[in-house]
Amino acid sequence: MQNLDRPRRHLALALAGLAGFVDAAGYLSADRYFVSFMSGNTTRLGVELAREPAAAVFPALLAISFVAGVLAGALLSGRIPGRHKPPLLAGVATGLAFAAWLFGAGDGRAALIVLAAAMGALNNSFQSGGKVSVGITYMTGALVKLGQGLAALLQRRTADPWGDWLLLWIALACGATLGALAFVNWPGVALWIAAIVAAVLSLAARALPGRAP
Repeated sequence: MQNLDRPRRHLALALAGLAGFVDAAGYLSADRYFVSFMSGNTTRLGVELAREPAAAVFPALLAISFVAGVLAGALLSGRIPGRHKPPLLAGVATGLAFAAWLFGAGDGRAALIVLAAAMGALNNSFQSGGKVSVGITYMTGALVKLGQGLAALLQRRTADPWGDWLLLWIALACGATLGALAFVNWPGVALWIAAIVAAVLSLAARALPGRAP
């Protein structure tokens, strides 16, 4: 986060909020699975393998779909480095819209698989040297950096600005709250809202100054 200019920091916070929104809506939509938090799905995979092996297929499919989304996003980013954000986010918006259509058609599990791919791709939004520099959909790393930054502050050592990581976590938490509220009150509309937000952010990304990161 500390290497991003202000417009890109704002975009990172908005994307984290979007990820939280989608994850909460996905979690509530079918069987309490996550579409971006693969650590949670991996735990469910292990539990299902121990209890009912046949039920472990679906969390495994979610993990595979997430990785496929990361792969697709990384390939796109590699083809047009520094200019990948608008098409990447347009692709995410398309995936979210397709998932919203699947959910409306009554195929909640297929919608979750598409959402997982979209969230995987979203993690390629910010890259440095071909690697993800800001994890948009997972906050464990951000919280670790927050804790390390606070420790450095207490020890009077130089550290990354810990406030950036705190804001990123807050953005995802607020997005998750809004996603849950939207799904509880308008279950057929929540994912369409996410798709529209992603499309708007794709347009906003076109106005970013410079080309990288």
